[in-house]
Amino acid sequence: MNSSGMSIAQQAPEAALAALRSGAQGLSADEARRRLKEFGFNRVEAVPREPLWLTLLREFSHFFALILWLAAGLAFLAAHFAPGQGMAELGLAIVGVIVVNGCFSFWQSYRAEQALAALRQLLPQQVQVRRDGRALEVPATELVPGDLVLLAEGVKVPADCRLVESWGLRVNIATLTGESRPRPRSAAAVSDAIADPLTARCLVLAGTLIVAGECSAVVYATGMRTEFGRIAHLAQTAGEVESPLQSEIRRVSRLVALLALGLGILFFAIGQAIGLPFWVNFIFAIGIIVANVPEGLLPTVTLSLAMATQRMARRNALVRHLPAVETLGSATVILTDKTGTLTQNRMTVRELFVGGRHHLAPERWPRADDLRLRAVARFCHGLK
Repeated sequence: MNSSGMSIAQQAPEAALAALRSGAQGLSADEARRRLKEFGFNRVEAVPREPLWLTLLREFSHFFALILWLAAGLAFLAAHFAPGQGMAELGLAIVGVIVVNGCFSFWQSYRAEQALAALRQLLPQQVQVRRDGRALEVPATELVPGDLVLLAEGVKVPADCRLVESWGLRVNIATLTGESRPRPRSAAAVSDAIADPLTARCLVLAGTLIVAGECSAVVYATGMRTEFGRIAHLAQTAGEVESPLQSEIRRVSRLVALLALGLGILFFAIGQAIGLPFWVNFIFAIGIIVANVPEGLLPTVTLSLAMATQRMARRNALVRHLPAVETLGSATVILTDKTGTLTQNRMTVRELFVGGRHHLAPERWPRADDLRLRAVARFCHGLK
């Protein structure tokens, strides 16, 4: 029952059923309940994440935000000792920048996390299963290893399964591999040379879609033990690495802080040297420090990244963290095994060779005078 997908794939259907202690009649209701207690529910479990209040707090406590808090505090201090100079209004403006920027960044991150949570919706809610020799519908969350499921065209695969019987079966595995072209599947065992469950022809994996045919299959992995569950786990636990933009902002923030503080100390020393009153000199130094803090940098960067995130979202690209938008611009080499990852995954005619001459493809292809080309092209494809 704990056999891996590839060991199951290398066995004949009868041997796979025996290895999972199941049979052509499926599991009994009592055995299904026992296995449900042993293996747990068939669902994508959410990894414990930090509380929302802590995520929100982080947006107000990074290094550049701390510099702005310090600048606002100094502005309020100056307003206390020298009212009427506009320092209180400046302090309020800086606090407003921090609050608006922090809330906006938090909202963007929260929306991305909610989109990731939609991964759970890729698994079906109900599934047809054979138990005690009878076909019945059960919640997909109650599937267990050894269950015999019945799948047909248009049904999402609820768990990792090994085919027992199949009739003209084709499966869309784009959710796992990105390949949009449906793949044929059959119940025949694979050779020992195959080492990847994603390519094994006798396996159908959770989250994929049956686009043609019918089959019966025995479940060998459920929940987070499936390939889909493994991907969901990786998506939820991916560590956060500082992006090039974050690294540069942190460097600039430190430079700005040192520069502002240095100038403030320098002008304070000059004021003391020329005999200015202490409090006048102190307020002036605070003004110099606050004036050298770029309050507009943080909202400008956040707004730019948010606009880029929205553009990518319109192209179905999900960005979890705003600074990650800029990271792709720092990439120098991209390694990929398929063009569909980088392109629109669509074949488009760009140039024709007809009658011994090259033609650029017009927007409305083919042209009215290419009747023979149209007649031939009508049948030269693999569309069903």
